[in-house]
Amino acid sequence: MREFIVEADGGSRGNPGPAGYGSVVIDAATGETLMEAAEYIGVATNNVAEYKGLVAGLKAAHRLDPAASVHVRMDSKLVVEQMSGRWKIKHPDMRPLAAEAARVFPADQVTYEWIPRERNKHADRLANEAMDAGKRGVAWSPSASTAELDARAARSAAAVAGPPEPSGPPGDAAAGAARARAALAGAKPSAGVSAGAGGVLGAGVTAVAGGVTAVAGEVAGGAGDVTAVAGDVTGGAGEAVASGESADRRAASSAVRTPPVGWAAPADLGAPATFVLLRHGETPLTPEKRFSGSGGTDPSLSAVGREQAERAAAAFAARGTIQAIVSSPLKRCQETARTVAARLGLDVHLEEGLRETDFGAWEGLTFGEVRERHPEELNAWLASPKAAPPGGESFAAVSRRVAAARDRLTSAYAGRTVLLVTHVTPIKTLVRLALGAPPESLFRMELAAASVSAVAYYADGNASVRLLNDTSHLR
Repeated sequence: MREFIVEADGGSRGNPGPAGYGSVVIDAATGETLMEAAEYIGVATNNVAEYKGLVAGLKAAHRLDPAASVHVRMDSKLVVEQMSGRWKIKHPDMRPLAAEAARVFPADQVTYEWIPRERNKHADRLANEAMDAGKRGVAWSPSASTAELDARAARSAAAVAGPPEPSGPPGDAAAGAARARAALAGAKPSAGVSAGAGGVLGAGVTAVAGGVTAVAGEVAGGAGDVTAVAGDVTGGAGEAVASGESADRRAASSAVRTPPVGWAAPADLGAPATFVLLRHGETPLTPEKRFSGSGGTDPSLSAVGREQAERAAAAFAARGTIQAIVSSPLKRCQETARTVAARLGLDVHLEEGLRETDFGAWEGLTFGEVRERHPEELNAWLASPKAAPPGGESFAAVSRRVAAARDRLTSAYAGRTVLLVTHVTPIKTLVRLALGAPPESLFRMELAAASVSAVAYYADGNASVRLLNDTSHLR
């Protein structure tokens, strides 16, 4: 049986706007390009164009050999997840296209894989050629196409140059992640925890540690689980969110009117429930700053992420203060938690409320890709905590879920120190609620992979943020 690879893509300049698709059929054994297809389709959305590219690619493969097995590779998370049967197809424009794609080959002959956009250059170039041709009022012509040559040149250039070195201002998430990876590759683990950060647990520490800065520009939630983007949107995310006060925000404002505990906790309150908040280690999506929440592929830790988990475990073992471990149910957190648990001789308990935001159709995409493909939805999401990505979860919903989990856990672990292994959004949400800060404060925090934060909860309902984004154990 012959094996084909179909790479497909689609784009819309306006979403909806002038749109086109491209697809290429490749011989899996030789890597040879067997057939290309591209077409300008008029005004349509990105998703419609992507589905049309898929249909065209499958039909081209079918014409070559209807008995072949086909492996489809696309950078559209939505199409891959829907055609794989993991996501429901809710949009009426998508259903007939998905049905058409499913009819081309028997289901057992076709598999689907999501790939990063930079690995889909050939189909992407074809789609752009089709849109350019449509703009000129002519049909796309394979004889005039340079897509294959362009894609081949891009691959060669990338192979020579190697992976780009992230850069940015102090506090930039990509640069911080690059430094952490470099440290893991070349530095020996430190014997202790650096001073000034209060130790990995940070007991009694009230100063922020870990080199945290307000991040402006196109930076997304630390370096992987994307939740915080500031910049490019008119007015900034903070101004937009501040225009409407939610019930969640009013509750937070009310909470901060009670006497503060930041200087010293009253003796009669007893020991607080202290949550040590550990963000999971890196996954393959983390360095690429892709949206990675509850609705995607649930990636495991990378080799770097496993090393980060080991270093965190060693630091916690040296401190000797963790009494229990609770984890998000997602793989990357469970792997991190179990690494620590093995060192400490503790069990890992799962808490559904600690899972990451479901980013819906944005899962697997970068912020730039979302801005290009879903500009209106992105603007709404940045402007209001009640807005959700298509098919996903709003920050307001996450806040309610996390607050409910916090209440359950503070009751169950009163007076104890508990390690919560979770994600960017839940950690930022716990910190935001503890500070009584408004929703836009989510866009003002950075959390590196495997970073440690800490919040103490007292019997009178007060909370004290003791540590934020400490990465001293990774250096």
